[in-house]
Amino acid sequence: MIKENGQKFIDLFAGAGGLSEGFLKAGYQSIAHVEMDTAACNTLRTRTAYHFLKNTGQINFYNSYLKGEITRADLYALVPAELLRSVINLPIGSKTNGDIYKSIDQQLNQVEVDLIIGGPPCQAYSLVGRARSEDGMKRDPRNFLYVQYAEYLQKYQPKMFVFENVLGLKSAGNGIYLQNMEKLFLKKGYKIHVFSVKAEKYGVLQKRRRLLIIGWKQDFIPNLPDFDNYLSQISGTVGDVLQDLPTINAGGGVDKYANYTVQTNNYLKNSYLRNNFNILTQHIARPQTEQDKKIYQIAVMKWNENQERLNYNDLSNDLKTHKNRNSFTDRFKVVANNLSASHTVVAHIAKDGHYYIHPDITQNRSISVREAARLQSFPDDFYFEGVKENANRTAAYKQIGNAVPPLMSYEIATMLDNVLCPKK
Repeated sequence: MIKENGQKFIDLFAGAGGLSEGFLKAGYQSIAHVEMDTAACNTLRTRTAYHFLKNTGQINFYNSYLKGEITRADLYALVPAELLRSVINLPIGSKTNGDIYKSIDQQLNQVEVDLIIGGPPCQAYSLVGRARSEDGMKRDPRNFLYVQYAEYLQKYQPKMFVFENVLGLKSAGNGIYLQNMEKLFLKKGYKIHVFSVKAEKYGVLQKRRRLLIIGWKQDFIPNLPDFDNYLSQISGTVGDVLQDLPTINAGGGVDKYANYTVQTNNYLKNSYLRNNFNILTQHIARPQTEQDKKIYQIAVMKWNENQERLNYNDLSNDLKTHKNRNSFTDRFKVVANNLSASHTVVAHIAKDGHYYIHPDITQNRSISVREAARLQSFPDDFYFEGVKENANRTAAYKQIGNAVPPLMSYEIATMLDNVLCPKK
């Protein structure tokens, strides 16, 4: 199914496919996605079905799936089996790499790999993760997954690679991990440049700081763009991603399918989030306790009336149940609709929504799956799967929080295409 045109990539530690989504939109071709989480792999398969059906003029079948008219098994039956097999549900490591290589090679069919993208799980490098670990995550095996990444570079010899991770990688182990990465990648034949990128500069309505390592073969001299200082022409406010969605309360909403309440706006069109698509899914919110709802109302009132964030210690004693009163005092936080970017959407949103309170006090809830996806710049036609047939709200939140914003990825992919294949 691999075509001659278009740069070809492998996505390692793919998650739900946020990084690869941007590359696919920019015209690259996916050879394989490798991911250990089963729910995320189902999301990747569903997205593979979307791209195949769209490219073959059969998007109506995908729309039928989003409307609940056909099952996931029905949807997958419409897609060539080899495409679905390109999603490899295995952990990357010395015990499984042989099986993964075999699956990738079957997809390649002797076609060369232009690019490897992806980033290992970041908890071991993140400042928050190290702070919560008794030994600062020094013995966490995820610290060394970059070694596995290097094995894939050696095996497939791409022209370039894109390694995405948290800023904490710079300081993890007092910088020793990043230094060791550079030495190992050089040993495998690749030089690197490290960028610190801000998602809001790429049109994403979210303050998200990430480390971007661009690597290239030593015999290839790239003219790299200045990813640090890139500034997208796409802009808006957080309210733009909330404006057209139906009003729902805690525990409310529908998975498949609802109607938009108003017409689209410029941000939704320019960022490709809605973009003439009129099927709304996964606008579902988690239930909240009565105590949480009382706190949410206080937090929203403070922000909407005074632009002031709630400090946990300012709550009355009957509303304070956490013993920790010295740190994370901003654990209840409103997604402010009048700002140009929200605070970072992280995987913890899968555990509770206290850090992501909807700004409409009448709805009195945390943000829905679709609202979280939009803040991460996932388009509305992107559907997040669970392990079983029915979508799982927790699994969706986790995938969204761990993802690379597709809009940022698209801008990066577009610039790298000019590096890999300079226009005359």
